[in-house]
Amino acid sequence: MGETFGVHLMLDGYGCDRRKLESERFIYRFLDEFPDDIGMTKIMRPSVLKYSDADSSECGISGFVLIAESHVSVHTFPASGYVSIDIFSCKSFDLEMAEREIAGRFDIARVEKNVLDRGVEYPRDTVLVRELMGSERDSISLRAVGAN
Repeated sequence: MGETFGVHLMLDGYGCDRRKLESERFIYRFLDEFPDDIGMTKIMRPSVLKYSDADSSECGISGFVLIAESHVSVHTFPASGYVSIDIFSCKSFDLEMAEREIAGRFDIARVEKNVLDRGVEYPRDTVLVRELMGSERDSISLRAVGAN
């Protein structure tokens, strides 16, 4: 992860077990247990909603859980055997273990993985931030005085 704010793991799973993708209980249990598995701290119960549209064959389940480090979200498309899972965290975690665990739980045949470093310019050095903010405030104050 380096000197960024956090890492965003995005997994797209193809050829998943349709029964699991249709199960609100399975998605809830995944969101309830998975944060602990990757060393994160849940700060709420998972929220899981089933969506169906009479005009579309694409229905599924969406769910998320807020963690102290950010969030985990799941979107399922049972008719296509597809799941989309995002994990965004300001705390580092084992990306490969997370991918293996998700692939196993959802019986994913093929995984597409994308990883983004988020907040590359996020200031980690609070002393430096205070100095920069102070000099910016001074600069703004001097410009305001000069304009009068």
